[in-house]
Amino acid sequence: MFRSQTSKAGFTLVELLVVIAIIGVLVGLLLPAVQAAREAARRMSCSNNFKQIGLAVHNYHSAYNQLPKQKTGTGLDPTTGAWWDGTNVTNQSQLSWLVPITPFIEQQAIWEQISNPLGFELSAGGGLVPRTPSWTAMGPKPGSNYVYPPGMTELPSFRCPSDPGTGLPGMGRTNYACCLGDSFSKAESGAVNQTLVVTSADAEWCRAGQRGAFVVHQKMAFRDILDGLSNTIIGGEINTDLGDRDITTDAAIFKPVKATPSICRTDGSVDPQRPRFWASGTNTIIKAHGSIYGRGYQWMTGEHLHTGMMTILPPNSTLCYQGEWPGQEGIAPPSSRHQGGCHVLMGDGAIKFVTNSIESGNQEAHMVEFSRTGISAPGSKSPYGLWGALGTRASKETVSEF
Repeated sequence: MFRSQTSKAGFTLVELLVVIAIIGVLVGLLLPAVQAAREAARRMSCSNNFKQIGLAVHNYHSAYNQLPKQKTGTGLDPTTGAWWDGTNVTNQSQLSWLVPITPFIEQQAIWEQISNPLGFELSAGGGLVPRTPSWTAMGPKPGSNYVYPPGMTELPSFRCPSDPGTGLPGMGRTNYACCLGDSFSKAESGAVNQTLVVTSADAEWCRAGQRGAFVVHQKMAFRDILDGLSNTIIGGEINTDLGDRDITTDAAIFKPVKATPSICRTDGSVDPQRPRFWASGTNTIIKAHGSIYGRGYQWMTGEHLHTGMMTILPPNSTLCYQGEWPGQEGIAPPSSRHQGGCHVLMGDGAIKFVTNSIESGNQEAHMVEFSRTGISAPGSKSPYGLWGALGTRASKETVSEF
């Protein structure tokens, strides 16, 4: 009697390898789509955060009939010689525009800490310990220490999810900055001298050069934006520094950018093999003074390295300084981790995405300044094309579409 044999079904090694190869191809095709979808979600969240800041600015204006001030606070410490000196007694009137709007973005708790005397500080381990004497209301000069709790608090509303920077040496990072216009002439001090006293000479230079929606130390309002709220940028997105010598987050120093804004791109400062980074020999603020001076590291600080931007160079261009310190003047373009451009906040609260290729006029033209004549004379239209025109509040320039 014969017994039949049944063969067992199975995959051969070749068939298994083919299946694995097909799965690998499908994953390779799918992964970029998944990453793109994630970035699209992060970009949308970033835009929504900026939208909430825009609404907060409008609500603040409705309450106080003015925009939140860039560089405001409790005046000069009489024991110091100048506003740039560190002190725990006052904040030297160096608070950023983001501080006054905290109650309008559901951050009442942090505002209560800032606006009242605070009897705690951060310990070396990150916890809170009692402090005697207490911090004065509105806090110390921002950025002068690592122990003032509100200054070290990172607020999600001020962060873009696409930016991976976090933690030290940052002191509470932010990705959103106010627009200071198309010139940095007097952008750091405005109409005041080193002791915060308004002088006629400083005021004259400030009126000529400071043409944006925000002017440091000065009360500004929507009524000052004569070009129209929908035609004027009042804020822009910025990257925070990752410690990698990125041209958008670490400022090259001692550059004649007032005369030639594009100088950092054309004088060999940028690595030709890696154009998003500085060449090894380029001197920068971080290289000269330490890692605490990265872009966007201090949300409470009114210096434009941290909370200001300009419409001189187009988005994601070089961060390039005339001097060597954050408290000195330099070109601070907006920037982002999004592909091809960055978000800006318009005066009417709209969020627009501006590409790196926006028309930006003559990048070798001297910026508008009191002492200049010709195309850079006070009152002239922006030498930086459409991009510059969007950053000025009252230059009578027509902006149709961008």
